[in-house]
Amino acid sequence: MSVKPAAPVVNASSMSVATQLTPHLLEQAAGPVQVTVNSVVRERIAACHEFALIRIAGGTPVYGATTGFGPLVAFPGREDSAEQCDNVLDHLIAGQGPDLEPAVARAAVLARLWSLAQGLSGVSLSVIDALIAMLATDFAPAVPCVGSVGASGDLIPLAYAARALRGVGSAYLAGERMAAGTALRLAGLTPLELDGRDALALVNGTSLTAAATGIAVAGIRRSHVVAMVLSALLTDLLGSDPVFLSADLLDAFGHQHATDTARQLRVLLAGTSPSGTRPLQEPYSIRCVPQLLGAVASSVHHAEQVVCDDLNGVSDNPLFFPDQNKVVHGGNFFGQPCAFAADLLSLAATQLGNLAERQLDLVVDPHRNGGLPPMLSAEPGRQHGMQGVQLAATATLAAMRRCAVPASVQSLPTNLHNQDVVPLGTQAALNALDTARSLRWLHGSLAVALRQATHVGARRPTAPVCASVLDALRELIPPIVDDRPLDEDVRRAADLLDGFAKNPGLFTGSRP
Repeated sequence: MSVKPAAPVVNASSMSVATQLTPHLLEQAAGPVQVTVNSVVRERIAACHEFALIRIAGGTPVYGATTGFGPLVAFPGREDSAEQCDNVLDHLIAGQGPDLEPAVARAAVLARLWSLAQGLSGVSLSVIDALIAMLATDFAPAVPCVGSVGASGDLIPLAYAARALRGVGSAYLAGERMAAGTALRLAGLTPLELDGRDALALVNGTSLTAAATGIAVAGIRRSHVVAMVLSALLTDLLGSDPVFLSADLLDAFGHQHATDTARQLRVLLAGTSPSGTRPLQEPYSIRCVPQLLGAVASSVHHAEQVVCDDLNGVSDNPLFFPDQNKVVHGGNFFGQPCAFAADLLSLAATQLGNLAERQLDLVVDPHRNGGLPPMLSAEPGRQHGMQGVQLAATATLAAMRRCAVPASVQSLPTNLHNQDVVPLGTQAALNALDTARSLRWLHGSLAVALRQATHVGARRPTAPVCASVLDALRELIPPIVDDRPLDEDVRRAADLLDGFAKNPGLFTGSRP
């Protein structure tokens, strides 16, 4: 039984800038991917670049090309365009903190490529080709996690990425951190040369915010499926009556995502036999699952729409419109949409965490778990069962709740009040990534507990799909007979559950 099918391979035909960039494609950029730019797109990029150079050479004021940066826009920039490019990148190298995960940095490069390839930023084709070449290898820029306020784009993190592509700073190759120049050479890449407004175009957008939010969307969407699987398994193990999933009941509720969630749960629980020993009304962590998970699905759906709009739009300033012979200065680099979306994701993921933690508490409590021993211990007192796992789950949830405090309303004026309001979208997006990661640990913890419950007396699931899930857990995770470390079991269970979430047959009534 394969519960972890391989992810689809992205190839040249499935990752073309003529198509929509999605959270799923962002995840695929963790490894080498082939990206194509067709002739129509290349012609559009080249025409815009030529138009930008003509306007700059003709004396048209163009922010960042003929002027200083930020509040220094009133002062002339350097006449030498190469020096101007160096300046825009070098002054932004002020980030702090640990590096982003290489997969996140690569996703940000992919998102920046998509924005620049819309042909409104005035960049040279050599920039586009360099980004494509990088993505075809396992090169990843080393980018610190602290520095962006997400207002004039993700200036500081994207500057680190751009400099790494020039062979300056640090980078990762095959997961190893090294000098960027060395990584370029080993990857067979040529240091990127910049001209015109290439440097500013590389940094003046919200590509890190959008990429991180998109990866969080993909992860939390999987975790939503995992929450359904675990909720169904808990319901079956306890012998609960699934009447709370009634189609009539959920139709009356009036929320489509809740109706859809209940339908999917009914598929997972098809064939279950209630024990007849449970109370008339289960605790809310069972009875209100379709309403809670439906609201999460609605939130994730909205966030994904926002992210896709962001990924497939143009976040830059200024924009060049050759057909209309104009250069337009504005604020498309302002990352408020994704900031709100990322905060919503953190809220939704944290509520999923609340649910998993309460379900874990229910199943280890002998007063509510149908008479199973406390902490699901095989020998209470001599052996401690799930006690350590529950403590870690409580700590994990507390950390998630801190991340759920909205970042998008914490605006602080900066940049000589040029940036007098900022969205802090990057912080919101990285919070969402953190909550998504923590949620996997909570779900892994609950899965280990449900597996242990059957070892200490819980019934075998009566629904075939639930039985398949339990069989996979039993095969992977040994029972807790004597006290032993469980951290790796939690992580392995989380990985297994991801496999179920990716299984296209999960809600068709077939076994995973």
